[in-house]
Amino acid sequence: MKEALTTHKSLFQLPKVGELVEGTILGKESGVLYIDLGIIGTGVIYGREYFAVQDQLKDLKPGDKLSAKLIELENEDGYRELSLKEAGEEKTWHRLRELRDSKEPLKVKITEANRGGLMAQAGDMMGFIPVSQLAPAHYPRVEGGNKEMILEELRKFVGEELTVRILDAEPQENKLIFSERAAETDKIQDALGKYSVGDEVEGEITGVVEFGAFIKFDPLLEGLIHISELDWNLVKDPRDVVSVGQSVKAKIVDISGDGRVSLSLKALQNDPWNNAQDMFKEGARVEGEVTKINSYGALVKVSDGIQGLVHVSEFASEDEMKEQLVEGTTYAFEVISVEASERKIALRLAK
Repeated sequence: MKEALTTHKSLFQLPKVGELVEGTILGKESGVLYIDLGIIGTGVIYGREYFAVQDQLKDLKPGDKLSAKLIELENEDGYRELSLKEAGEEKTWHRLRELRDSKEPLKVKITEANRGGLMAQAGDMMGFIPVSQLAPAHYPRVEGGNKEMILEELRKFVGEELTVRILDAEPQENKLIFSERAAETDKIQDALGKYSVGDEVEGEITGVVEFGAFIKFDPLLEGLIHISELDWNLVKDPRDVVSVGQSVKAKIVDISGDGRVSLSLKALQNDPWNNAQDMFKEGARVEGEVTKINSYGALVKVSDGIQGLVHVSEFASEDEMKEQLVEGTTYAFEVISVEASERKIALRLAK
């Protein structure tokens, strides 16, 4: 057999290890499957490779066609060693890459949850859905971002089926990443087509986090009200303004290309700065509450929705500023300048 193979090497191009080859089953004998590979010789599936797929082999008979992966070009007996298991995996990865490239959705079954997301099974392959790739309706909205509570929310999906798209399929790294959010892209884009920047919408607060609040205003759409858009007054904790389950009206201020929607509550309120130029005059004395102190100065609430700044340069040092001003305390200030169009009022401590 070895001599015959050597003779053919100069007559044709031999397949390479890792390639798929096709042949006709010659027969089975003592845990060995023999396959006629034509002019490239005879292939065998035996040992661990045979027993790994014996359930697949039991219904095969001589004359049947079979594709397998070449794992050794020529063994000591002169046969091409083949793997049906690896061939199946190769075909599966090929199909997964096709689905990735075509952006075709598929269903996966959730088998496990961890703090980063969900393990999902597609056929015989296991993949991962990061939390960030869950659909808005399934994204865990947890007070304070508690990791254990997020994990509990994710565990609720174990055993369920989700429709996803493949973001990444890399067999060399055994990496398969799914996205439920991407699978809804077309539907979300259609839903977004009904809205424009400037529209007023009504919805329900679905989550409150440190940087703002999420509002669901359409069966498929959820947007973010950033903390800076919750109120004209300085908001330190969004929970002081809104709560989960609350129904609110908001204005759409931005729709990004990737479908993210930004909304504002304060845009539906009267802008207090419209009258600031008339309310505050240079040299006037005003009462104000210190709301925040940082390295460059102190923010002072001088009216509902209007903050002025006492710059650190009004003091001998930052330490002196912190000695003379205390957050939450009201003091008398003098207006240095007013730039209502820039939303700026400069203040100093009144003498």
